[in-house]
Amino acid sequence: MKYFLHTDHWARAQEALGHRVHRRAGEGWEFLAIEDSNPAGKLLYLPYGPVAESLRSFDQALVAARELARDCGAVFLRCEPVQAGLPEEGYEPLLEARGLRRAPSNQQPELSWVVDLDASEQEILADMKSTNRNLYRNIHKKGVTFRKSTDPADLDILLGFLHATAARNGFKAQSDDYLRTVAENLLPAGAGALFIAELEGTPIAAAFTYDSEDTRVYAHAALDDTHRKLSAGIPLVVTLIMDAKESGLAHVDLWGIAPEGQPDHQWAGFTSFKKSFGGHAVSYPGTWDLPVDKPRYYAYTGLRTARGYARKGLAWARTAPGKARELVAAARTTARGNGSADGTN
Repeated sequence: MKYFLHTDHWARAQEALGHRVHRRAGEGWEFLAIEDSNPAGKLLYLPYGPVAESLRSFDQALVAARELARDCGAVFLRCEPVQAGLPEEGYEPLLEARGLRRAPSNQQPELSWVVDLDASEQEILADMKSTNRNLYRNIHKKGVTFRKSTDPADLDILLGFLHATAARNGFKAQSDDYLRTVAENLLPAGAGALFIAELEGTPIAAAFTYDSEDTRVYAHAALDDTHRKLSAGIPLVVTLIMDAKESGLAHVDLWGIAPEGQPDHQWAGFTSFKKSFGGHAVSYPGTWDLPVDKPRYYAYTGLRTARGYARKGLAWARTAPGKARELVAAARTTARGNGSADGTN
C-alpha cells in the first residue's frame, strides 16, 4: 500500500497549513517529515515513516531523521514505522534498542480496516453484508443518487453535516479552515474526492476521501440526521469503493477500528459499520518517539504522567465518599450476618 501521507500533495497541504516540510531519501529508505510543536517544544513528525526496505535501511533513515531534527531544533522526532523492515511481531525490542519509546498516544490508527480491490465487482459486493449490497442496488428507487466531486466548494456540504453531528453528539470536529485547506490542495489535483448522496437533488450525506497512487482513504463523513432512516451512508461507502476500483486503485482503507474485545474503545461504534463492507484488519506498530533533547523530552513525558495520575486521583476523590459509605454498609451487613450465624452480637 502507498500511503497518502507520503505524497507531494499531502506535503503541499501541510505547507499551506503553515508547516515546514522536509523530504529525505537514501539507499533503500525515504521519509517525509513535518515540523510541528507541542508542550515539549518543536517536534519532527514522520507520518507512517520512515519507509525502509530493511532494518539496515531503517537505521540509516533514523540517523538522517535525528540529524534533521537536531538541525531544526526539535526536542524529539515522532515516527510510525509501518514499512520499515520490521517483523509483524516482536518489533518492540528492536525499536527500543534503537532508542525509540512509545509515544504517549498514537497519531494515526494502530489498527485499520482495508478492502482489497483485486477481485471482481461482484466478488467485492458478495463479501459485504447483504444489507449493504441491497441498499447499494436499490436505494435509487427511493430517489437517492450519488455523485463524485473534485470541486473544493462542495466541501461546504460535508461541513454542514459535520457541524450538526458534532453539536448532536458533543464532539469537536476538525476545523473548517483545516479541511478547506486540505480540500483546496487535494481535490483539484485528483488526490482526493467528495462523494455526495442526494435525495431528489438535495444533499443528505457526504464523504471526503484521500487518494495515493494505489489506495483510497475514507477520511471524513457525515449525514443529514433527518434522513437517517434511508441509511444513505452505507451505499455512499459502497459507491466510493466501486469508484476506487474503476479508477484503478488497489485498496480502500476505511481507517481506524477498535481492537477485538474492547467495547468501550472510542472507535467501537464505527468498527462494525466498517467491517460490514468486507475486507480485513491491518495492524501497525503505532507511534514512537526518539528523544533528541533528552532532558526536555523526559520532563515533558514526566509531566504528562504526573497529570494523568493527578486526574485519576481527582476522579477517585470525587467518588470516595460514596465508596466509603458502600464499604461501611457492607461491613455492617457482614457483621449482622456473622452475629446471626454464631449466636452473638
